Amino acid sequence: MKQSLHPERAARQVFRMTARRPALGLVLGSGFQAALADLQVEAEIGYDQLPGFPPVGVSGHAGKLLVGMLGGTPVVVLSGRSHYYEGHSLAAVTFGVRVLAALGVRDLVLTNAAGGINRKFRPGDFMGLRDHINFLGENPLRGPEWPGCPRFIDLTEAYDPGLRRMLARAARAAGARWHTGVYLAVPGPSYETPAEIRAFARWGADAVGMSTVPEAIAARHCGLRVAGVSCITNPAAGRGRGGLSHAEVLATAERVRLQAGGLLTRFAEAYGRATGAAAGR
Repeated sequence: MKQSLHPERAARQVFRMTARRPALGLVLGSGFQAALADLQVEAEIGYDQLPGFPPVGVSGHAGKLLVGMLGGTPVVVLSGRSHYYEGHSLAAVTFGVRVLAALGVRDLVLTNAAGGINRKFRPGDFMGLRDHINFLGENPLRGPEWPGCPRFIDLTEAYDPGLRRMLARAARAAGARWHTGVYLAVPGPSYETPAEIRAFARWGADAVGMSTVPEAIAARHCGLRVAGVSCITNPAAGRGRGGLSHAEVLATAERVRLQAGGLLTRFAEAYGRATGAAAGR
């Protein structure tokens, strides 16, 4: 499968559309699409027009790549993602991240919607990823080696502390309630049982979701610095009243959409100031 995936081909197609070469990449999951309202779009292309991108089939995921200015800083955005539970391989799920690396991105922010395991978390809160637990039963680096990438990757510090601190300041400026914690990835698409959530809590997990971890691993494989943000859209199973539904996830995401968008816009602005990216192409 990996031999048939060529991120540089998709990157060349994007290069033909824009001369801008952003250092900052964003992957927008459920609840973070509002950031696009502040994006000054210079180039936009659907995933279905880029060779190698798997289709996106989940509500709340647009399925397009955009290049433009956010908070005065050049960015390239993946609006929506594919998921392992849709039947894609993890090599396909992480293909977009490898395209970002081929485009010259050096720093990547991954966003998602998650269920809150930590009892201090409330729907509408945001969590910066300090670490993760891969409970997918699979690893995106399994199989033949990727050309030009090391075989074994150190994940001692998978999520960059400096980027996380910058996100925390942006969250406060956006009026968002902010935490840091450990994100646990499950394959889905079924939600977890209360017994599983109790077990995950004992492992040290603060939130649970069905994405992000493979992308973080692939990004570190490509040498990118990574930060992650979860929008806590619901209490995890057994942590709240009643059952769980995707409609609840989308409803909470809609309620805090302005905070989510403001958080990313302020982060991009701060990133541009800190790195000098706002002044360049």
